[in-house]
Amino acid sequence: MSATITAPRQTDNTHLSSVGIVRSEWIKLRTVRSTIWSYAIVVVVSLGIALLLSFATNFGGQAPPTDIHNDIVLQTATFGVYFGQLIVAVLGVLIVSGEYTTGMIRSTLTAVPKRVPALAAKALVLFVATFVVGIISAFGSLLIAVPVLGGQGIDADFSDGSLIGNLVLAAVYLALVAVFALGLGTVLRSSAGGIAAALGTILLLPTILQLFAGLTQAQWAMDLMPYLFSNAGNGMYTPAIGAGGLEQWQSALVVLGWVVVSLVAGALLLKRRDA
Repeated sequence: MSATITAPRQTDNTHLSSVGIVRSEWIKLRTVRSTIWSYAIVVVVSLGIALLLSFATNFGGQAPPTDIHNDIVLQTATFGVYFGQLIVAVLGVLIVSGEYTTGMIRSTLTAVPKRVPALAAKALVLFVATFVVGIISAFGSLLIAVPVLGGQGIDADFSDGSLIGNLVLAAVYLALVAVFALGLGTVLRSSAGGIAAALGTILLLPTILQLFAGLTQAQWAMDLMPYLFSNAGNGMYTPAIGAGGLEQWQSALVVLGWVVVSLVAGALLLKRRDA
């Protein structure tokens, strides 16, 4: 008699499910000390700036026209976003570049061999976490600004919901900045290079283009200004200032376009290059 011996089927349990990928990225994000410090600084800076601007606002003892009260309150409550975006941009780069520096990226890509889901999970977790921090910063700043400005005759009107909606959009923009920087960090795989590219796009590029447009009066440079990342972001949540004539929804689409290009480029290079 002969017996047929069947080898036991081996299953690969090293690959994570979609929920497992997101959970692992959340654990990595919240256990890194730089994440806690970065988000804490965003909140503190936003609240501090709102407090300073509220007390510094002075119209010579006369309240401004009522139709711009909400604009003043909104700009006071969201001015901290200008500084907060620089902090979350650095964090977005470090989320991925730090893994390349430590070699952890190899473990990540071993657990998620298709690679793109890992990047998508990083983007999702980073977006949600930064959005929550943005909401805390924006509405915390509002709670500080409203009573101080109210004492100067500047009263917020919440009846139409536009003020609340714009504060939410400010938090959305802050989260999109972090995801945009994540894409750049994935493309460059370097903390220094990614941070330089992110801050250059957000802060330096508008300054250079504005200076060039002012010196040369080049119409193409002026026309290009509203489509820069940070300019469009400003028009996204402060419609009174606008972004060179773009509607609020158009500014939001411009910001989304920058983010999508960054993430797609990062995903393509992540699949093609070795860890």
